[in-house]
This record gives sequence, structure tokens and C-alpha cells, in this order.
Amino acid sequence: MGIIQKQGMKSSLFIMIGFVIGAFNLLVLFPLFFSKSDQGLVRAMIDIGATLSIFCTLGTLPVVYKFYPFYNQYLGPKKNELPFITLMVNLIGFGLLLFIGWQEKDFIIRKLGKSPDLAVYFNYVYPYTFLFLLFLWLEGFAMGLRKGVITNFLKETVIRILTTLLILAFGFKFITLPTFITLFSGIYLIPVLILLATLIQTKEWSLRNFKISSVTRRLRGRMINFALFVFAGQFFNLLARTNDTFLIFGLRGLSDTGIFAIATYVSAILEIPQRSLNSITIPVLAESWKNKDMANIKHIYHKSVSNLLAIGLLLFGLIWLNIGNLVAFLNWISHKQGGGYDALTKLIFILGLAKLIDLGTGVNSQIIGTSNYWKFDFFTNLSYIIISLPLNYYLIKNYGLEGLAFSNLVALTLYNSVRFGFLNIKFKLQPYTWRHGLFLITSIALMLLVHLLPTVNNIVLNILIQSFTFGIAFYGLAFWINPAPEVLSLFNSFFNNKFLNLFKKK
Repeated sequence: MGIIQKQGMKSSLFIMIGFVIGAFNLLVLFPLFFSKSDQGLVRAMIDIGATLSIFCTLGTLPVVYKFYPFYNQYLGPKKNELPFITLMVNLIGFGLLLFIGWQEKDFIIRKLGKSPDLAVYFNYVYPYTFLFLLFLWLEGFAMGLRKGVITNFLKETVIRILTTLLILAFGFKFITLPTFITLFSGIYLIPVLILLATLIQTKEWSLRNFKISSVTRRLRGRMINFALFVFAGQFFNLLARTNDTFLIFGLRGLSDTGIFAIATYVSAILEIPQRSLNSITIPVLAESWKNKDMANIKHIYHKSVSNLLAIGLLLFGLIWLNIGNLVAFLNWISHKQGGGYDALTKLIFILGLAKLIDLGTGVNSQIIGTSNYWKFDFFTNLSYIIISLPLNYYLIKNYGLEGLAFSNLVALTLYNSVRFGFLNIKFKLQPYTWRHGLFLITSIALMLLVHLLPTVNNIVLNILIQSFTFGIAFYGLAFWINPAPEVLSLFNSFFNNKFLNLFKKK
């Protein structure tokens, strides 16, 4: 995949580092220093801020993704007024949010009756939302300029390092909980400043032009139409993915929110390759649609499915085989809070399965979103929220957190099935081969076999035995069936040229 493969590997590395740091924060430092209720408070701030920031964009992000290449091609950076226009729209959106929040303050506090701590600290959501909004705005232009690697580094790695520092400051009593929340609400300030400086240094991005160009006048109607539909679709999609957090702290309180946050994070490890690939493929797909290069789109779709499915099965197997070890560790490290993490076993398995299905459908969302059929993106996201919201509410009311996890699995499966069918019928894009089916079946069988291995009373030793056994056997399967040649080739290259060289030098 050329540039996609090269940048995708760099992005994956930064995201992986960020996930390791994030896992240390969430699975070690937070349970050690914070109660489950306080963990839920932080998670609620993150999900509320993410949802509100997308609302504040008012559709500018998809406009940047799709139309920025046209602006750069026809105007150049000095005459390109898209950065200024989109910034003004984002500020209007945030102003609208502040007005609604001020008007409905009493209503919000009433609805947080099950989570009184969140009601106390709710105003800190606004600075977090504003800074995250600025980061998303700058990220859109950075991705258009093929700077997706730096955005992933800032969002996935730097943010988690800063979080680690704040947790340690709280844990060693240098700061109090109110101070922690205050500082956490401004955590995106440093990434925003770094990304802004990066864009300025490229000399391909500028905020100095305020004059409406001929490109804007010609594309104005199309951009507004596109922005409204895709914005609504993106907002519904995000709401469908975060409403479970809202339902938990609204119906069950912050303690269960903390439990579900851990399950969500662990299962989100499967998203590492997908998130890095998405940020790289969007500008390439937009360019391919502009040039009507269906061969390249088909190639990207097929390779994304092959690579994401292979990596996803490896990660899912490693996670599932070590769920018991994780629960035992959390109960041990949080003994001061009375443990209580046993519910994670089923939650992580169900949520991980949902993520695996999402991975197995490749970059279908990005292909649709950058095509001329982007309205379909709106309708599928609307369908997703129509299905998931009542399903989430019903299942969490009647079956608790486990019911909510099943709701995620059902909704995400239906969502991706519809998108796969659309691409297959409309564009004859069908990325699967017999190798994918064989690899899926044999990988599941391997997981079951390794799961039957006897365990010992040492958590670390258990993790090593099960992980290394599964990892080596999985490599053998991948080498035999060869469903993802690029991933296998990159692994072999890294192992031969990097890993083995460490021992040769010694």
C-alpha cells in the first residue's frame, strides 16, 4: 500500500505505545489510587467531552477531509481561507453549547442524580470540550497534509503520558482530586499548541486569509449539504458509541461507569491498527475518488480487511486468554477498594468480539464517507443510533452491564453488515477470499486449544505461557495460510533486521 503501509506502521507504533501507557494508567495507577467512582468520573468527562466536541464542529470536519485537497490544488496555502472559515464555525458551535449548558443547567444536574460527583464537576467538561474541539479542527488539516502520524502521536501517546503524570501527582498527594480534575480538563492544551506549530511550520497551512475565494463560492452549496449530512451521521455514530457511558452513570452510577470503562478500554486494544489505518487512508481514498481510481480503492479495501482481520484475531486471542489473569490482578491491586472487578470477564469477551467484527470489515466507513454516496453514511449512522439507544436502555435496565455489552455486539454487527452489503451491491467491492474464512476458523480453534492448557498460581507465569504459546502457534497459522502477506512480511523484516541484530551486537 506504499505510503499507507509506511505511515500506518508508524502510527500503529505510536498508538501501541499510547495504549501500553494507557493500560498502565487504567489497569494499575487508577485502581491503585482512585476509587471505582472516581475512575467513572474521569471516563464520563472523556466521553461527554468527545460527544460535545463533535457537536460543536457543526459539520466542519468532513468538509475539511473531503474538500481540503481541492482548496490546496486550486488556491495554494496563501489564498486558502478554509482554515479560517471552519474555525469560525467551530467557535459558533462552542458558543451555542455554552448557551444551551447555561440554559439547561438545572435539568443536567437533576439527570445526574445517580452520579452526584459528576454534577459537582460538570463545568470542567466545557474547557475539556473546547480544547479537544481545537485539536480535532487542527487534526483534520494535518491529515489532509499527510501528517496523520504526528496527530496520532499527540492524541494517543502524549495525552496518556500527561495523564500518567497527573495520576502520580494525585497518588503521591501533591494535588487533590479537585485540582486533578481541573488540570485534566486542560490536558489537550499542549497537543493543540504542538499541532498548531507543526502546521505553521509546513508553510502549507495558514490562518491569514479571510477573503472568500472562488472555490468557496462555487462549492458552497455542495459543502453545506455535505457537511449537514455527514456531520449528523458522525454525531449519531459517536453518540451510538458513547451513549452506553451516559446510560450507565445516569442509571447505575459512576462505580459501574468505572468498571465498564476498563472493559471498553481493554477491548479497544483491537482498534489500534484500525485507528492508525483510518487516519492514513482518508486522504488517499479522497484522492482516489477524485481521480475515479476504483482499482486503488478496491486494493485498499481488500488489504485493509486482510491486515486488520489478521492483527485483530491475534489481539483478540491474547486478550481473551488473559482475561482471568487481568481480573485477578485488578482485584489484588485494588484491595483497599474491596476488589469487585469480576464482572469484567464477560464484558471484555463480548465487547472484544464486537470490535473484531468491526475490524473484519476493513475501512468500509472511510470508503463510503469519501465517496459521492456519503449520504448513505448519514442514514446508516442514523439507523445505528435508532437501534442502539433503545436496545442499550432496555438491556442495561434488565440485564445490567452484561446486557449493555450484548447490545454493542448486536448493533455493531448489523451496522457493518449493511455497509458491507452496500459496497458489494453498488461498487462490486467484495474483499473476502477463502483464505479469510479458513484463517478465521483455524484461529478460533487455536484459541480454544490454548485455553485448555493447565494454569499455575502465578499471574505473570500464566500470562507468559498462554501468550507465547498462542503467539508462536498463530504465527505458524499466518505463515501457512498467508491471509495478510504485508503484515507477515513486515513482522519478518522487523524480526530479522531489528530484533535479531540486538543479539548479534552483543
